[in-house]
Amino acid sequence: MGKAPTVAIVGRPNVGKSALFNRLLRRRVAIVHDEPGVTRDRLASDCYLDDMPITLVDTGGIGSSMGDTFNEQVRAEAELAMQMADVIVFVTDGPAGLTPVDELLAKELRKTRKPVIVAVNKIDHLKHAALEADFSSLGFDAMFPVSAEHGRGFNELVDALKTILPAQANVPDQEPDSPLPIKLAIVGRPNVGKSSLVNAILQDKRTIVSEIAGTTRDAVDIPYYRNGRAFLLIDTAGIRPRGKHNSSVEVFSVMRSEKSIERADICALVVDAVDGVTAQDKKIAGLIQESEKPCLVIVNKLDLVKPSTRVRDFVEAVLGQIRSNLFFLNYAPIDVLSAHTRENLDRLFTSIDKIEKHSRRTLGTGQLNRLLQSAMEAHPPPLRGNRRLKLLYATQVGANGESAIRPPMFVLFVNDPEALTDDYRRYLESKIREHIGYYGLPILLRLKSRH
Repeated sequence: MGKAPTVAIVGRPNVGKSALFNRLLRRRVAIVHDEPGVTRDRLASDCYLDDMPITLVDTGGIGSSMGDTFNEQVRAEAELAMQMADVIVFVTDGPAGLTPVDELLAKELRKTRKPVIVAVNKIDHLKHAALEADFSSLGFDAMFPVSAEHGRGFNELVDALKTILPAQANVPDQEPDSPLPIKLAIVGRPNVGKSSLVNAILQDKRTIVSEIAGTTRDAVDIPYYRNGRAFLLIDTAGIRPRGKHNSSVEVFSVMRSEKSIERADICALVVDAVDGVTAQDKKIAGLIQESEKPCLVIVNKLDLVKPSTRVRDFVEAVLGQIRSNLFFLNYAPIDVLSAHTRENLDRLFTSIDKIEKHSRRTLGTGQLNRLLQSAMEAHPPPLRGNRRLKLLYATQVGANGESAIRPPMFVLFVNDPEALTDDYRRYLESKIREHIGYYGLPILLRLKSRH
């Protein structure tokens, strides 16, 4: 499979890297906020410059003030992106002028021997155009005044990128019959090891892992290929109770995480093996259930379970606690692993493969109707008010929208949809599941009145 050329966006904090990233993508992916250092992770997204496919990378700001260790991690992220890049876009702040950090970064960029385009950002008006001259001393030939907020100068910047980028002859067209990538959202409360899990999958420290809870603020989309199968890993910001959001950025991060669940094909809910299921884990599981998403539960940090002779007893106790607390996600398989040591990591993809295969299973109309009628005769529906549910006809239908994995959906034509109780809905779902499985998949029942 060919590789699209990579464009890395680098610069010190708060110069507008994420705004430029969003402008080039023509959609809002990175969180844009006036607090320095908001983008902490390296965000990667496939997109097009007109008809040219590229991978666009937004980096954490160099020189942010999260502390020496954290700052080193952010700098390492930017350096890794620069190593990956075919072209580097060096973003500076026009009104702020040239800073010592800009000069130091320019020195590092020259060492890479990669093509560098300087984007002098925040040139929102013609009267700001003269500010570009301050940056000529950096020594780069390609320099463009732009406004990421208003789109000024972007046509010229895109034309320059297309001229410099390597030819795309080695990027094949996608096969018309190739399956859609599986969008895997890795969700959970802060500090349970979501980014460590992504790093273990990639075997590349692509997201920042820190003991500071909530270091992933953006929902990071990462293309990934495994055994020829395309995935899109969505590493989400840690979801914590709304009352504990310490900034408007964190509120926005939680909203982004919730939307990541909605657009995912499969949600991997990461739970801490030592802490077990918390109240916040249950709330996140509830979001997955409400979105009717295929799901698996990842019990992470197996390496912290000691002593090893008691691991089996410990795991059995944890599984029991998870099943009890997440009873409403009873269809979700549970995999116990360690992102840190990569122990049992293959089980995650074995489960995903099984979920995908089960999503293609279907029940014939005659078989489905016999199954449901038999279930209703064995255990008749309860009265709801003065009405009792009667099934007239049932059929399996295709789920709406494009998705690599679609939960099974059944339409039941009945006398009165309001007569179906929640308990009886779960009973019918369990009978279907007993018959055909549907591993890791919710069963969607849609009731229609005979009228």
